Amino acid sequence: MISYEELGARIIISFGDGSIFITESTLWGIVVAVVLAVLGIWLGSGLQKIPKGKQVIAELIVGWIYKFSDQNLGKENRCYAPYIGTIFGFILLGSSLGIFGIRPITASLNVTAALAALTFLLIQTSAIRTHGLKGRLKEMCEPYPFMFPLEIIEACTLPVSLALRLFGNILGGLIVVELWMHFMEYLSSLVCDIPFLRAVTVLPINAFFDMFEPVIQTYIFTLLTMLNLYTAIKVTESHGQLAHDRK
Repeated sequence: MISYEELGARIIISFGDGSIFITESTLWGIVVAVVLAVLGIWLGSGLQKIPKGKQVIAELIVGWIYKFSDQNLGKENRCYAPYIGTIFGFILLGSSLGIFGIRPITASLNVTAALAALTFLLIQTSAIRTHGLKGRLKEMCEPYPFMFPLEIIEACTLPVSLALRLFGNILGGLIVVELWMHFMEYLSSLVCDIPFLRAVTVLPINAFFDMFEPVIQTYIFTLLTMLNLYTAIKVTESHGQLAHDRK
């Protein structure tokens, strides 16, 4: 039987009476961030006018990120492309740790909630910066003032749905793999003491949940981030233009 306590991130380091601790999700999240930072610095060093070697790879990655951002945010909003590329790489690598036998960091609600909170703050601050706090509040009251509470609920629902969607899908895949491995171990025990079926039948499932599923969930998270960001910017920009025309 699978213990539900094993589904959560393990505590790696604890301090004092144990009320302060570092989980494996936090630890591997730091490792993923460091790896991405080192990789980015290495790919971005020694740039030349005529790209060759690692610079070709770097330009392909950066080019794809900016193209992906342009398609959903517009070229006029390219300033958000670095953020989109960062969360894409972080979520993709953090969700694919199962390939190396490590628990994916996005199987922790704390991690996905933090990522969703960053997206929420980015959307709201961008809207306020574009049109001002007063304009943002006015826009949330349109077309009728009683829409304001509904707009507040809608704005707060976005980070919740982003966090739960990513967390639920990655954790669900983790549970499915564990259940399948235990089932294969049981079937193997009917033949011999060696769980040989675990080493064979689990490969296709690992390929899906540790490789294909992370790509899908990363794409969905970043796409929803850009779509909601674009909606907020587009609305505020239109209001900003009207205010300018009135002057």
